[in-house]
Amino acid sequence: MKIDELLGRTGEWLRATGPMSDVVISTRVRLARNVSGYPFLTKATSDKRDELADLLKRGIQAAVKEHKWSYFDITRVGELDRQMLVERHLISRQHAEAEGSRGVSVSPDETVALMVNEEDHLRMQSIRCGLQLEQVWEEISGIDDLLEQRFEYAYHPRYGYLTACPTNVGTGMRLSVMLHLPALKLTNEIEKVLRAARDMRLAVRGLFGEGTEATGDFFQLSNQTTLGRPEEDIISDFRSEILPKVLEFEAAARQALVRERPVALDDKIWRSYGILQNARSISSEETLAHLSHLRMGIHLGRFREIDLKTLNELFLMTQPAHLQKQTGNRLSGEDRSVARAGYIRKRLNRE
Repeated sequence: MKIDELLGRTGEWLRATGPMSDVVISTRVRLARNVSGYPFLTKATSDKRDELADLLKRGIQAAVKEHKWSYFDITRVGELDRQMLVERHLISRQHAEAEGSRGVSVSPDETVALMVNEEDHLRMQSIRCGLQLEQVWEEISGIDDLLEQRFEYAYHPRYGYLTACPTNVGTGMRLSVMLHLPALKLTNEIEKVLRAARDMRLAVRGLFGEGTEATGDFFQLSNQTTLGRPEEDIISDFRSEILPKVLEFEAAARQALVRERPVALDDKIWRSYGILQNARSISSEETLAHLSHLRMGIHLGRFREIDLKTLNELFLMTQPAHLQKQTGNRLSGEDRSVARAGYIRKRLNRE
């Protein structure tokens, strides 16, 4: 598969069909692994990076050869293609912007991505729409077992898997959920929830993970502790302690808006729709904010002008790299804003 072929679909994590998908956009688990006998990438020479990339690529392709996975050599794809992979949550920003031999192997449905030579030799992730904690863990654990038959991982009997960053030592696991919390934002209660999440030693990040701020009412929560904690305990904490509270708070805030401020709520939703229908220039951030309001309106049954499939396509296809790939041109920031507004008007007004 070529990268351009990805433009024809939104990817698994944006299908909005998973459990509790009105609030939980996606669930993702990542595992960090390093090959025994090779230095961490921060200490690896260019030749060693090349050797690792070739070793891991051949091993991955052999392990999944019956399932028609794609492998993209990040050093051979253009900047827009790398950014498009970031926007689809298939690679990290760090992986896109790094130097040296590196790549990514992607399953046909985009639920699994295996990053080669990111921060660690191998970063494996499974991502699915809605709340699917056990499912993503089972999927990536199976891939991990499959690859461990081909590679000897760097492992210490006491400390667990050894990783480039000390915070990943142990299970090497990062579990994260992407949440849509517009009502908590509108009722000015979001900071209380985020403080509580940080008190529980969770990382709070934006749409594209580490180094990004929350935009459009979308937040990622992920564990920060992996040493001395089994994977099942991390999953259990999310399932029984963390997510129920956040989901309860957001549901209560949405009902409070419906009950106490219905006119203001509808005004917010329909103003966003009107702006998206008529704007001649609009940024990515403003687009996400307005799409966030429409998404809330759809889930509350107060807005039926478009469906979630269309909204999710707008969500992804108006991102900078996707937008430029569709136009076939590199665009300045101002030109992207104009092209984005035109694309949205065309989709919403069926021009």
